[in-house]
Amino acid sequence: MQNETEEATRQMAASPKVTYETFTAGEREASAFREALEQVAGRLGEQHPFYLDGVALTGEGWVQELSPSDSRVLIGRFAAASMDDFDRAVADARRFSAEWAATDWRERVRLVGGVSAAVYERRYELAAILAYEIGKPLLEALGEVDECAVLIDYYCEQMTAHAGYGVEMGQPGGSERAYSVLRPYGVWAVIGPFNFPMALLLGPIAAALIAGNTVVAKPSPRGYLSGLAVYELFRQAGIPAGALHMLTIPQERLGARLYSHRGVDGLTFTGSHATGMEVFHGFSREYPRPAICEMGGKNAAIVTAAADLRKAALGVSRSAFGFSGQRCSGCSRVLVQREVHDEFLALLEECRLQVRVGSPLDPETKVGPVISRESVARLLTAAQECRDAGWPVHGARSLAAGELRFGNYVEPTVVEIPAGSRLLREELFTPFVAVRPVDSLSEGLALNNSLVFGLTAGLYSQEPEEIERFEREVKAGVVYVNRAAGATTGAWPGIQSFGGWEGSGSTGRGAGGVHYLQQYMREQSLTVVDG
Repeated sequence: MQNETEEATRQMAASPKVTYETFTAGEREASAFREALEQVAGRLGEQHPFYLDGVALTGEGWVQELSPSDSRVLIGRFAAASMDDFDRAVADARRFSAEWAATDWRERVRLVGGVSAAVYERRYELAAILAYEIGKPLLEALGEVDECAVLIDYYCEQMTAHAGYGVEMGQPGGSERAYSVLRPYGVWAVIGPFNFPMALLLGPIAAALIAGNTVVAKPSPRGYLSGLAVYELFRQAGIPAGALHMLTIPQERLGARLYSHRGVDGLTFTGSHATGMEVFHGFSREYPRPAICEMGGKNAAIVTAAADLRKAALGVSRSAFGFSGQRCSGCSRVLVQREVHDEFLALLEECRLQVRVGSPLDPETKVGPVISRESVARLLTAAQECRDAGWPVHGARSLAAGELRFGNYVEPTVVEIPAGSRLLREELFTPFVAVRPVDSLSEGLALNNSLVFGLTAGLYSQEPEEIERFEREVKAGVVYVNRAAGATTGAWPGIQSFGGWEGSGSTGRGAGGVHYLQQYMREQSLTVVDG
C-alpha cells in the first residue's frame, strides 16, 4: 500500500493540477473519471455510520440522500447522530486534546501532510463522489479534489516556514529569556457546506489539527458521503482516532447546541449569512471564543466604458454559471456603464447560449444540476418577478427533457434590472445574474459597497486610474481585475487567499492565505529565567 501511495503521489506531482482556471479536460482525465464513476456506482445506496473516537456508530435512525442529478439514485443512508452524540464527541476530543497538543508540531505536520498523498491516491474516486452527490462535472470535481491536497500542502508549509510559530523576543535583561509562542485552543468544531463538501471541510480540519487542536466535524446533510470520505482520508494518513470525530448530524437536531457548548473552544463555519451571524453571536455570548465564519456574498463585477467587453462577458459568464451559480464567490450582479450596457449584454448572451447544461457524469458537461428542487424554484420565482415587472429575462427555464427530467436542472439566466429590486441584494445561489446600468465607476463602487456583503468583486477596465481607484475603494476580501477566467471566482490556495469582509466573513483573514493558520492558535508570552 505504501508503494502504491508513493507512486500515486509521484504521478500526481508530475502532472498538472486542475484548478478553477482549467476549462478543458484531456482523454486521460475523462477515461479515469468514467472508470471511477463505475466503481463508486457499485457502492451507492449503502448504509454509513458516523465516527466517535474511531468507533463506527449507527445513531438514532437513518437519513437518506438522493443525487441532485437524478432523484432515482440513492447516494446512501446515513446514521443520524443526536445531540447526545455531539456531547460525547466533544468529550472524546477533550480527553485527547492535551496529548495531541503536546505532540511535536513537526510530527503533526508529518501526519497531516500524509493526507495530501491519500488525496492523490484516491483523486478520481473522490471526484466521482462529488459528481454523484453534489452534481459537480469533471473539471469542477477534480478542481475541488486537487484543492484539498494543495490546502494541506500549503498549511504544512506555513507551519514549517514559521518553525511552529515560536519566536524568541527581546531579552529583558539579566538571565531572562522571552518568547512568543502560539498554542492550540483545545477542541475545535468544523461545520462544512454542501457546495464544497470536501475542500471546505478538509481545509479547516487540517488547519486545526496542524495547530494542535482536536476536531469535531459535521458535514452538510447534502454532503454526508463526501464528509465521510474526508474522515477516511485523515484516518488513512494515520491521524489518531482521538484527534478527529465525524458526525452526520441533521442541523435541526444540533441547533444552538453547537454554539452554546462550553466544551468547544473554537469553530469554523461555512454557510449562509443568516446562520453564520447566529453562530458568531451565540458562540461568544458567555465569553470571547474564536469563530471563523465564512458566509455568503452578492458579488458584483463592475464593467466600465474602458473595458474589454468580450473579456468581461466571458469572465462574468464563467463566474455566474460555473457550478450552476453555487459558489459563494459567484458573480450575481453586473454593474455596467450605461454607454456600453447593450453591447455587453449582447456578448454576455452569446456566452450564456454556449453553456452546456447536462449530467455531471458526462465528462463533456460544463454545468450540472443545482443542489435541490428548492433551488430550481428559487430561480424560477426570481425570473417571474422580473417578467412581472416588465424586465427582460434571458433563459430561466426548468430543463426537464429526457434524462434531465429526473434531476434539478435549470437554464442559466440573465436578467436586466434597472434598480431597486431585492434581486440586486439577496443571494440566490443559482445560475442567475442581474445586470444593471450605472452612469460611472463612482456609482458602481457605491452600489457594490452598499450591501452587507463583502466577499468578492471584479472590475473590467483598461484605464489605469479606474483600476487604481477600484483597488483603493472596493470593499471585498477577494478582488479581481480584468480576469477572463472568472470575474469574481477562482481563488487558489497559496495564490489568492479567500475570505470575506463585512457580512461575508468574521475575521478578515482568508483561507489558503498567509494569515489563516494562526487563527487556530492563541499567543502565549513566555518568560524563562535561567538558574
